[in-house]
Amino acid sequence: MATELHHLSDYDAQSVPDASNMCFGIVVAEWNPEITGALLDGAVKTLEKHGAIPENIHIKTVPGSFELIYGAQMMTKNDGFDAVIILGSVIRGETPHFDYICEGVTYGIARLNASQNIPVIYGLLTTDNLQQAKDRSGGRLGNKGDECAIDAIKMAKF
Repeated sequence: MATELHHLSDYDAQSVPDASNMCFGIVVAEWNPEITGALLDGAVKTLEKHGAIPENIHIKTVPGSFELIYGAQMMTKNDGFDAVIILGSVIRGETPHFDYICEGVTYGIARLNASQNIPVIYGLLTTDNLQQAKDRSGGRLGNKGDECAIDAIKMAKF
């Protein structure tokens, strides 16, 4: 569904399981820190809102979005996590680099989901410009980090 039709931070709180006994890994890209920092803030606050304790939320940073795949893979090897969330932001530029990064990360995370025993939640913003990224990281369309946290809790109970 297009984000314009679905506010990223709107959800039925009653449908979200209690996360107090869950442990989460979050891998966040350092590239576009204004955006990824806001995504991380949304994810952490939403996990805590649903019972996750701060000591059970483990955050690792990687240089850029392509490295999210490796970071997530390393976290899936830790038996203590119930779900892993990846957070990144790729903004279209003047070269095809955007397409290669977006496709590579999407494929890599899909592969992890098919081969690992815990869910890896896809929180990569792929936008045409900075304003679209801001709109989706706490702006007028909500925060993708919130949505990823809810998805992580629900999928951990799957």
